[in-house]
Amino acid sequence: MQKNKKHYTRQQDNSIENKKFDNRKFDNRKVENKTVEDQSLEETNELQIEGKNPIIEALRAGQQVDRILIAEGAKQVEDIKQLASERGVKYQFVSRQKIEQLATTKVNQGLIAFLSSVTYTDLDDWLASLDMQNNPIVLMLAELQDPHNVGSIIRTAEAAGASSVIIAKHRAVGLTATVAKVSAGAIAHMPIIRVTNLAQTLQELKDKGFWVVGTDAKADKNYYEIQYNMPTVLVIGSEGKGMGPLLEKKCDYLIKIPMLGQVTSLNASVAAGIMTYEIVKQRLNAKL
Repeated sequence: MQKNKKHYTRQQDNSIENKKFDNRKFDNRKVENKTVEDQSLEETNELQIEGKNPIIEALRAGQQVDRILIAEGAKQVEDIKQLASERGVKYQFVSRQKIEQLATTKVNQGLIAFLSSVTYTDLDDWLASLDMQNNPIVLMLAELQDPHNVGSIIRTAEAAGASSVIIAKHRAVGLTATVAKVSAGAIAHMPIIRVTNLAQTLQELKDKGFWVVGTDAKADKNYYEIQYNMPTVLVIGSEGKGMGPLLEKKCDYLIKIPMLGQVTSLNASVAAGIMTYEIVKQRLNAKL
């Protein structure tokens, strides 16, 4: 599904300057007595992050960490204590039992941090900060509900130098302890934009100059058969449902990952990693 276009520039605003962008904003959330599965789709009034790497990255990124709990006897915590002291963040030693009572992930390493004043990145502010001449990459997640997939995709996006990850406000997982843990701290560095209407947001991005690439098992082209030398939005379909017709209509290209075995689809985070690094590969090769 390729449209005949002579060049890859929709509309560029050459007046946009390189601005320092603050990606350390997340939403206020309400805490309720719910299971981990329930909380993954609900709001909470503070983001709880668990494990050494996510906490270190949050401190390094200057996120508003309210307090840190450290299990008595926890190993290799000196760097966290030092970073916390340097940034004026309180830390407290508590029993291992207390940590397990509060933890929402199984692999917490005896460490829990609580972030205050949590907000998502504003779409308009983020758009105003972009330099379109750098051909930014954006990953849009179409109502993904598995926090492990979302965390893994955010980690991949940050590692690949993507400009942001866009998620749906409804029927999708937000920023949870599991997402933070699986992202290995990447949420501290990656702007996460939460929107009500994904299709409308795609149109705004297209008006800005982005080209939209979506996945479809019936697409004519493989993911490596198009050129990504353009500002690119990569739409990752939800588990089992894909993108949906409204988002598909907004796509400039539909691509597929060839499936040569008996399994007919890939995990969303695996598919996102394959396609994101195809973009990275092409751009690195173009510089050689």
